[in-house]
Amino acid sequence: MHVPSSQQGSKLAALIHSKAGFYSFVFLLLILALFSIGVSVSLGQVDIPLGQTYRILLYKITGFIIGDPSGVVSGSYTDIIWSIRFPRVLLALLVGAGLSLCGMVMQATVQNPLADPYILGISSGASLGATFAILVGFGAVGMFAQYSLAFGAFIGAFGASLLVLTLAGLGGKMTSVKLVLSGMVINALCLAFSNFIVYFANNAEGIRTVTFWTMGSLATATWSKLPLISIIVVLAILFFLIQTRILNTMLVGDEAAVTLGINLSSFRKFYLLATALITGVIVASCGMIGFVGLIIPHIVRGMVGSDHRRLLPITVLIGAIFLVWTDVLARTIVPSVELPIGIITAMIGAPLFMYMLVKKGYSFGGK
Repeated sequence: MHVPSSQQGSKLAALIHSKAGFYSFVFLLLILALFSIGVSVSLGQVDIPLGQTYRILLYKITGFIIGDPSGVVSGSYTDIIWSIRFPRVLLALLVGAGLSLCGMVMQATVQNPLADPYILGISSGASLGATFAILVGFGAVGMFAQYSLAFGAFIGAFGASLLVLTLAGLGGKMTSVKLVLSGMVINALCLAFSNFIVYFANNAEGIRTVTFWTMGSLATATWSKLPLISIIVVLAILFFLIQTRILNTMLVGDEAAVTLGINLSSFRKFYLLATALITGVIVASCGMIGFVGLIIPHIVRGMVGSDHRRLLPITVLIGAIFLVWTDVLARTIVPSVELPIGIITAMIGAPLFMYMLVKKGYSFGGK
């Protein structure tokens, strides 16, 4: 489906309208992502030369050594990079891509530019599910701990999303204001129940873990955490890449979809389930990281337009790069102190969210 030219949004959109321009832009983003990975892995309490970082990563990934093998095959730098920093950077890439994808899909699904897992309380629902799994003991034992935690977060995210959409749809047509207010209500409700569980739980270690969910952090990234979130996020990206026609159809409304023979209601339900699954797995891995799903699709849409054939891959790449650099900022902005990454994303995203609320004449999908 072709999105009208009035939605292309900017000069950059015109430049990448051709296949050559689009692939060139994606290639530049991939180069930037590789550079961001190297810089992020190099920076920390122990700074590692960038060239050494790439040599170690090249050896660990391919087995190929450039130059002197000393300090590459083994050593303190190798241990820091491969065991601590590289898993964290990969987690940042996956979380940034996943949250940006969720925000973009939700905005198209409900035809609202303010839709986002954090704003609508879905992340809080996932946090409630994770809190219940941790402190009540919902099967969180042994090798199944990560999966039971992710399942609890998914149930919480899905339940919260249903409540938000139901509440926003009461009394007539769903509007931006009703959606945001419903999200605020569900967010407060989920946080209240989470605090209630924590208050009565006799589990000091669990309480510290729950505190981690509320602020979001990548500090606990390990290789063992990556397989589940990698599978979910990568499969979701691949799935929605073949759903761009449906996402474009959602922007023009249900009446136009009927003429095209498309039942948007069933797609909305399935997309809701998919975004809840992604959000739940992400929250189970690193806690609540807000505003990424709101600001990244909004910025990219202003750059390249609303056509999801181009919007989706660029949103995913920029979201991944954004969270890598946000994590760098969280680790380095205060010497010898690591801030939760959720604090940084909120400091960046909240002002932009206020700007979106008060901006006059904001258009979305031609509506």
